[in-house]
Amino acid sequence: MDIEDYIEAHISPEPDRLYQLYRETNLTRLYPRMCSGHLQGRILKMLTEMIKPRRILELGTFTGYSALCFAEGMPADAEFHTIEIDDELIDDVRELFDSTPWGNRMYIHVGDAIDIIPTLGDGWDLVFIDANKRHYTDYYEMLLPRVNKGAYIFADNTLWSGKVVDRTANHDAQSAGVCNFNDLVAADARVEKVILPLRDGMTIIRKL
Repeated sequence: MDIEDYIEAHISPEPDRLYQLYRETNLTRLYPRMCSGHLQGRILKMLTEMIKPRRILELGTFTGYSALCFAEGMPADAEFHTIEIDDELIDDVRELFDSTPWGNRMYIHVGDAIDIIPTLGDGWDLVFIDANKRHYTDYYEMLLPRVNKGAYIFADNTLWSGKVVDRTANHDAQSAGVCNFNDLVAADARVEKVILPLRDGMTIIRKL
């Protein structure tokens, strides 16, 4: 048993709906590593319960695993919005959402997050950034004025397979995007922030 198996054996169990979704994602989708999985999913659900957000926004739906974790933890009067650029995923995700108890409060927006974010208004309490790494800084600058004071932004993949510590490398556009985002957030006095070494890194940001 490796450490990840040990951890998963000693935390709250993965709901069967999510277990089946994770398995199907790994069997049928390219880049299944993009799926949050058991440990991160339980963390997202617990943090959502702690924060008690009324409006949640996710950038990057993929197959819907993290979306269900947020929905599972959100208050009964909350709403969840997610943006996905790959329209080939949308029918399956809509069907998935409709099969849950929260489906009537889960909204999918299809297209580029940079175009869609301004159309969704302000007043977000929790945002999850897990879309195109090249645009992480763009998302952040667009979102920070649109979230409430005390709101949280979670950014996924902020350790980017360790590439962030190799500053001498000729970074590809995605790696450079993550590095630029991390530097921006680290220097931003408008927020409190911490990076969790969870999977590929997740930054938790609180607007002051």
